[in-house]
Amino acid sequence: MVDEPAGERTRYRYRNRGCGCGFSGFFLVLTVGIVLSLFNAGVGVGVSVRIPFTQSNVTLAASIGAKAKAVAALPSYTEGRLGGNQNLLNNSTTMTIGPAEGAAMIVVGKQHGAPAVDLHLEIS
Repeated sequence: MVDEPAGERTRYRYRNRGCGCGFSGFFLVLTVGIVLSLFNAGVGVGVSVRIPFTQSNVTLAASIGAKAKAVAALPSYTEGRLGGNQNLLNNSTTMTIGPAEGAAMIVVGKQHGAPAVDLHLEIS
């Protein structure tokens, strides 16, 4: 076994970074989601960009609000893709707490009706 010189420490590639977005997502749905569900509202945001020289897009979308309104607040070209497997990459996450729901998705693949560049913001 080789001893390390004094003053140097071993650096690890992966570090424990604490409570990441998953834990903060819980509090976001718990607070903002429940407040929006009291008003029967939903907020959605999405960004989509076409991959050059292909018919595919990269889409990032998220929504929060009442259960019935959260999925409807996502962009129309992501309809049916939440939790789907029809694309090259589909990472979908949903969280439901009582009357509130939060959903987030990353989709890479062909999406019918998706423009070349899109910024989607919807309050319903």
